[in-house]
Amino acid sequence: MKQRTLVVVTAGLSQPSSTRLLADQLAGAVLAAGAERDLDLRVIELRGLAHDIADHLLTGFPPAALKDALDAVAGADGLIAVTPIFTAGYSGLFKSFFDVLDKDALADKPVLIAATAGTARHSLVLEHALRPMFAYLRAVVVPTAVFAASDDWGADSSDGSLRSRITRAAKELAVEVSRREPAQVADPFALTVNFEDLL
Repeated sequence: MKQRTLVVVTAGLSQPSSTRLLADQLAGAVLAAGAERDLDLRVIELRGLAHDIADHLLTGFPPAALKDALDAVAGADGLIAVTPIFTAGYSGLFKSFFDVLDKDALADKPVLIAATAGTARHSLVLEHALRPMFAYLRAVVVPTAVFAASDDWGADSSDGSLRSRITRAAKELAVEVSRREPAQVADPFALTVNFEDLL
């Protein structure tokens, strides 16, 4: 049985980052929810790939580190995508990464979307910006999106708490991953036509 892979893309700019903190908590919850399946975890911090992403946008060719990250996303069985919110929208770094991703890389791939911001007033960005972007990329976005404002990090546990939202979203992603066949990435150099047929 092929090893399943969970990839986390986080676009936090600072170190430490509340975006990375949320990404780590989501990943841990998905691994716990999918305990019956062995999932490999790969975290991609876009902060370290910022120059590579800009170079790829300008040249059309990804440097090696970025190509490795793009290949990891394409080959993932499930994806967690977390961005900080700036000026009522996802970060430019986050969007640029998905702009250089192959247009078919996320087709039918389960995705959990999440975001962080200083205030809860930005929470609708998940629904008016992130969910439509991933729908355009033909990903299967789980119903529960997770938003964490600064106040959420100190909140106590209740039905609407950050912890309960993380747990619910993680279970939804684990179910979507488990009900699909392992991800297959087509080899772009594989011969799909018999050589004799080409003659």
